[in-house]
Amino acid sequence: MSLLVGIIGKPNVGKSTFFSALTESNVGIANYPFTTIESNKGVSYVRTKCPETEIGKKCSPRFGKCVDGIRMVPVELIDVAGLVPGAHEGKGLGNKFLDDLRRADGFIQIIDATGSLDQNGNQIGRGKSDPLEDWLFVHEEIVLWLSGIISDGLIKALRKIESEGGKLDSIIYERVSGLGIDQKDVMVALKNAAVPSNLREWDDSVTKRISEEIIRLSKPGILVATRGDAISEEDAANLRQRGARVVSGDYELVLRKAAKTGLIEYLPGNKEFKIIDPLKLTPTQLSALERVKSFMLRNGGTGVQEALEFMVYTVLNMIVVYPVEDENHWTDKNGNVLPDAILMRKGSTALDLAFKIHTDLGERFIRAINGKNKRVLGRDYILEDGDVIKIVASR
Repeated sequence: MSLLVGIIGKPNVGKSTFFSALTESNVGIANYPFTTIESNKGVSYVRTKCPETEIGKKCSPRFGKCVDGIRMVPVELIDVAGLVPGAHEGKGLGNKFLDDLRRADGFIQIIDATGSLDQNGNQIGRGKSDPLEDWLFVHEEIVLWLSGIISDGLIKALRKIESEGGKLDSIIYERVSGLGIDQKDVMVALKNAAVPSNLREWDDSVTKRISEEIIRLSKPGILVATRGDAISEEDAANLRQRGARVVSGDYELVLRKAAKTGLIEYLPGNKEFKIIDPLKLTPTQLSALERVKSFMLRNGGTGVQEALEFMVYTVLNMIVVYPVEDENHWTDKNGNVLPDAILMRKGSTALDLAFKIHTDLGERFIRAINGKNKRVLGRDYILEDGDVIKIVASR
């Protein structure tokens, strides 16, 4: 597993509840700032149709699971300490927050739908703040953090380019390569950021523009308004119109816990649930589940699973590919059917898949075979969603 999604936002907005709902992990959840001090790491899953339905054999996932032909593909999540203004300068838990996000492929920023918190996560009264303003300062802190990394020793490096020559993209890439940022994205960012041809005109605003472009290209994100169950439909519609996905982390967490204890039938992402035996529930529990049901009917579910899948499949442009060792039976060497489901970025090649499985496999790549049509594929074959692929390598 290598895809990592960061759960970010200011303190006390519901990040840990959202994280717990997705990972079914027990983490500290409380109605005050900085409940999360150490980052929480866990595994969630995104759904996709499993090719087992095409071969007529039940798959045997090494990671995740498969339910009624729907494969659950693992995704790593990290829930970090809340970000406050000035975090890039070390305020709050800023330095730790930002360092923990170095390897994240993208961000899900959580905002409080009720607008009840100041920028430090303190309660100030319902509707006293604009939830969308949170996005502005959190985004600004991340950009300034990256700008600080790029700026370290930059002027000296620019002078060296002027006197001795060299490539600007290589200079920038050296500074950000440890953040999981691709050099191609750096090159595009430099093109988009209107870098002055005279490097002596370079100032902090240029660095900031480059940082904004790199974040947009290499670590994109979405905005998720939690506590959607506590606002009116009009307020929810307004948040959606302004680009946020409205969800209820609390309700999703309730459903997953109830399903785990056998009180209801519910699969993450479903638009409804079924109470197994109402007689086993207290009046309070029945009332709570009725409120959850009403929210799901109005919104087509809790929105939590859908938010993660939108992030993975639409924003990060991922597809699912199934590597096998036997292209005829779709098994590994032990006879396990479709044991692995790997997330790959759209546009990835057969060679990229080989390297993803193991560096040695990539270096010894000869060809690939499509398990569905048995065609021989070259290293430049562009993978498609749902492909079943065997990699053939030299010994």
